[in-house]
Amino acid sequence: MYEIMIIGAGPAGLSAAVYAARKQLKTLLLSSDIGGQMNWTMGIENYLGYQFITASELISKFHQQISQFPIDQKTGEKVTLVSRTEDGFEATTDTGEKYQAKAVVFATGKQSRRLDVPGETTFTGKGVTYCSVCDGPLFAGMPVAIVGGGNSAVQAALDMVKIAKNVTIISLTKLTADPILANKLLQEKNLDIYIEYKVTKIEGQQLVKQVTMEDVKSKKVRILDVSGVFIEIGLIPNSDAVKELVKLNSAGEVPVNCSGETGVPGFFAAGDVTDVPEKQIVIAAGEGAKAALRAHRFLQMNT
Repeated sequence: MYEIMIIGAGPAGLSAAVYAARKQLKTLLLSSDIGGQMNWTMGIENYLGYQFITASELISKFHQQISQFPIDQKTGEKVTLVSRTEDGFEATTDTGEKYQAKAVVFATGKQSRRLDVPGETTFTGKGVTYCSVCDGPLFAGMPVAIVGGGNSAVQAALDMVKIAKNVTIISLTKLTADPILANKLLQEKNLDIYIEYKVTKIEGQQLVKQVTMEDVKSKKVRILDVSGVFIEIGLIPNSDAVKELVKLNSAGEVPVNCSGETGVPGFFAAGDVTDVPEKQIVIAAGEGAKAALRAHRFLQMNT
């Protein structure tokens, strides 16, 4: 029986682990990987203290910091269910293991919807990216493609037309973004839009060089020379494990208050899996710290 179990090891989970350890709580950090969504980005230019740092370097620094504390770490296991017990909570993983704790900080983040086309996985972090806010400045002066037609894709395009050599939007459907965003985008000059096209392949050598797309009606194939491919077709909260424990919002996120409380006593959540707006590393880290501190107070008052 742990005092606190932190599920997820992205910036929210790792930050929560630091604060739990500093409060000398018996802590378990349970996650399928270390770094979470940071593993899907290239470089980071908006984390305080670093003008530029690669995602792998920042993950390593986070992990080194928590490793100096006596925290039990279980990685390579995905939590499939979190349930209430008489004494707190129990997490079941995909390996069949079960772990118990008096309090939980749930920080499993989100996962980007993927295209599932050849080259996508190969070039992730090498030109394929899922976050224009994170990686956009790395493609200054370069031609880029943005896949998607909703608000996130159009907002990414609005960000990129200011810094990229040329921006190409590739969308399966007509633009579904809010009209105010779409109309603003259509006024830009260094922009091409391909409606009712689908991406079929991403190619390159060490880095992305080309994207292949196909007209869904005529089947006509086009090949674009690009240095970056921004995949903006939505995010999916990793919240299935707690859908029976807490009521999720319409987007599948865990609703929390400003302290990371969920309404289930002893169960806290932080980071991108929650309904907190603006999904950024620095915000997730702060939310993780708040949730761990509130969990510590909960344990003080209930044990």
